[in-house]
Amino acid sequence: MKVRVLCRNPDDYVRETKNDIQRVPRNYDPALHPFEVPREYIRALNATKLDRIFAKPFVASLDGHRDGVHCLAKHFKSLSTIISGACNGELKVWNLMNRRCVRTLQAHTGFVRGLCSRFCGTSFFSIGDDKTIKQWKMESPSFEEQEEPIHTILGKTVYTGIDHHWKDDVFATCGQQVDIWNEQRTSPIRSFTWGVDSINSVKFNPVETNLLASCASDRSIVLYDIRQATPLKKVIMDLRTNAICWNPLEAFMFTGANEDYRLYTFDMRNLDIPIMVHMDHVSAVLDVDYSPTGKEFVSASFDKCIRIFPANKGHSREVYHTKRMQHVMCVKWSADNKYILCGSDEMNIRLWKANASEKLGVLAPREKASLNYNEKLREKFQHHPQVKRIARHRHLPKMIYNQSKELRIMKESRRRKEQNRRKHSKPGSVPIISEKKKHIVAVVK
Repeated sequence: MKVRVLCRNPDDYVRETKNDIQRVPRNYDPALHPFEVPREYIRALNATKLDRIFAKPFVASLDGHRDGVHCLAKHFKSLSTIISGACNGELKVWNLMNRRCVRTLQAHTGFVRGLCSRFCGTSFFSIGDDKTIKQWKMESPSFEEQEEPIHTILGKTVYTGIDHHWKDDVFATCGQQVDIWNEQRTSPIRSFTWGVDSINSVKFNPVETNLLASCASDRSIVLYDIRQATPLKKVIMDLRTNAICWNPLEAFMFTGANEDYRLYTFDMRNLDIPIMVHMDHVSAVLDVDYSPTGKEFVSASFDKCIRIFPANKGHSREVYHTKRMQHVMCVKWSADNKYILCGSDEMNIRLWKANASEKLGVLAPREKASLNYNEKLREKFQHHPQVKRIARHRHLPKMIYNQSKELRIMKESRRRKEQNRRKHSKPGSVPIISEKKKHIVAVVK
């Protein structure tokens, strides 16, 4: 004889303490929940609205500079340390936890053109308009010790950019040419030239550490391998590229910030066409920096705002601005993927949240579960018109709003003109050129 017995585990329905919420048994049979999707849609709509209500990205402002902030550098080991350089030659080391300056150096005469931290985090390098490269200790000097650089290298020309190797005691500078330096020597161990124009920015690849890229004022982006005697290849664009940044997880990908209001993501194996063109800025893009995950990057622009772009999408997911913020010269994404720092012309460094509506501080387990559930709901219904409209809406400064409207009209006018030319010309005489190919002039190998 077979006997069926109901078997219940008390852990499924008995509270651990009297303060806990009563556990309710749930039957997930879809036949018993006929209105599940409409209910989830309303929840997704409410979650999207709450996300926009709680979107307060501004965290803090670090003031103390007496001139515009021109460059920023992250500490390789410490999340709370940031170094900034101003247009009057002043350097400041900041503690982000206390939001105050811990050290001030009068490093150069004229602009501080570039900063970079050593890979071990014990020192940092600065370059300026006074044709010098200086290496400084990261630690503050002791009570009676003088504030002096460890090494000073006097160059022949003005240096405009510097970056340190990710694993070795080697760093690169750029100006009239790209120079590779060893920290123990006062002359470059290798120099690269291709053309006669000045080079704005140079960056080492964080994955393939012997590769580096530079962008020059002759509208070119050049790739180098420090193990070889000559540059690898060069791509020439319509307008000048101001800054460049490598993807920290994909060795071949890099993004350039261009004067034509766009950013271009390239695969270095095929420079004939960019992988993605990122459009939303209404003025020249001055700086770019990737998040540690490699999925997003942040750009700083002359139009007084910063934008966060997904690496695989053409439009920004977020735009940050304040009434007092002027032309943003430099931007950095923190190594813990939570914050963004930007330095601008009006002498301030601003700290923003990378995710505008993220709650700072400790989250209770139930709160964390609720946030994850809301995020999944927003992801599920992200293409629904109402959810999409609320999620995309941003308040913009009047100047940016009017300028973007004008650029849209100009773009539509050019498209219409091209269509009319094609319509009234011999078939095939007016080729269709994609937006990606339009701005590439040539690739030289």
